[in-house]
Amino acid sequence: MGAPFSWKYPYAWPRKPVLARNVVATSQPLAAQAGVAMLAAGGSAVDAILATAITLTLVEPVSNGIGSDAYAIVWDGRELHGLNASGRAPAGWTPEFFGGAKSMPARGWNSVSVPGCVSAWVELHRKFGKLAFERLFAPAIRYGREGFMVSPTIAGQWAAQADELKVQPGFAEAFMPGGRPPAVGEVFRFPDHAATLENIAATAGESFYRGELAGKIEAFANKHNAAMRVSDLAAHKCDWVGTLQQNYRGYTIHEIPPNGQGIVALIALGILEHFDLASLPVDSADSFHLQIEAVKLAFADAQAYVADIDHMPFDPGKLLDANYLKERARLIDRKKAQPFAAGRPPQGGTVYLTAADASGMMVSMIQSNYMGFGSGVVVPGTGISLQNRGASFVMQEGHPNRVGPGKRPYQTIIPGFVTRDGKPVMSFGVMGGTMQPQGHTQVMVRIADYGQNPQAACDGPRFRWVQGLDVSVEDNFPPAVLEELRRRGHRIVTVDDYNQFGSGQLIWRLDGGYLAASDPRRDGQAAGF
Repeated sequence: MGAPFSWKYPYAWPRKPVLARNVVATSQPLAAQAGVAMLAAGGSAVDAILATAITLTLVEPVSNGIGSDAYAIVWDGRELHGLNASGRAPAGWTPEFFGGAKSMPARGWNSVSVPGCVSAWVELHRKFGKLAFERLFAPAIRYGREGFMVSPTIAGQWAAQADELKVQPGFAEAFMPGGRPPAVGEVFRFPDHAATLENIAATAGESFYRGELAGKIEAFANKHNAAMRVSDLAAHKCDWVGTLQQNYRGYTIHEIPPNGQGIVALIALGILEHFDLASLPVDSADSFHLQIEAVKLAFADAQAYVADIDHMPFDPGKLLDANYLKERARLIDRKKAQPFAAGRPPQGGTVYLTAADASGMMVSMIQSNYMGFGSGVVVPGTGISLQNRGASFVMQEGHPNRVGPGKRPYQTIIPGFVTRDGKPVMSFGVMGGTMQPQGHTQVMVRIADYGQNPQAACDGPRFRWVQGLDVSVEDNFPPAVLEELRRRGHRIVTVDDYNQFGSGQLIWRLDGGYLAASDPRRDGQAAGF
């Protein structure tokens, strides 16, 4: 059976996909190659994804670290599994702890919820790994001790964040050797990071949550009057949560349930199902307008309702009710941009990586510190940079995402997966904050409505809804399209910073193996054999 898409590459910067029986795709080449090495050693796709994830904490610290959160979707050859390894608020995080603040801190210790990615590494390996756990850490440990050459995009992101974060505890000592961020091609060594990875590998993560490393995290938190305690770390657990699904043009798109924002993509696609996008020219104002409006409707509901699933006012599946989505679709004016409020459903927000192996196992995973380096806090002597996921909580009384002890915050990180008739089709993700569900939506429209292959769908120009009627677009949008979108009321901002539009990695299953695509907007690579 042939591929259901065109092999043409219509955009100006085509990066050709990799076709192989064993593949890995992620946003930094050294990490992708670490994963391929595990496949070559007889490991599973999960072994490959974990070696890739662990290496990314070192070679792409601008986006993730040992103190990240993570999610994963795994096709084990027979069925899908969804893992939520995001962390929860410390027990001390009552609303009163923040002293009447109108919003959560964006940086520093009081933006750090319990990090979950180490628990994801342990749990994924326990369930699906074939190689010894310690072996998965070897590439990252080597780069930490011997150093690696900093790649171009990452060097730029590093420099852009350093001035803001150098005041945060431990940041400058860890990430500004010699008083500055490393330049492109400069060798960066981080032996403290390597030693911590060895500790995690030797203790199967116990040290991080209950042992020596947990003690160091608590001691540094105490030094800065922060709430994090060893008891908070010890209470952490990741959860197998399955997936939420939405059918679209014969495909079934799978996302992790809330507290993540994957449901935004499912809502948007469920709305777009009511429009014949294929009859509209690809990259036209008519097509983009409908996609933008559907995304806005989806975010209106997500921002009102999505939170820790145990604190949502209703089952999140109600936001995917077919009749409800049909009614939401009717709100779209095909000729005019509108702001949207949340609806009333029926009652009763980073690095992305993906791998697949010759046995048929496919893995979609994402781990992230959230705002670049995250909180900016780095625990001295450990290399543990901590996420700032707590910044996503709100202070509004009665809101399901209001900060509270033991709650998971709204999360932007979302791995995606696509099946058809119960069989695996694609593992994919588009990292980048609120861009992620928008990227999932746009990639699926390009593939399902316009027959583009996964690499072309990754290459194509993207929009990013910001707020209200504000929409950012990449600078390769046709001028006539922008003029028409403005005429319909969209406030368009054209930018040159491709980091705003995410970075996609996709693996599509073919009869003889896989197609692996990597986004040209980053330093990434698809690799395989």
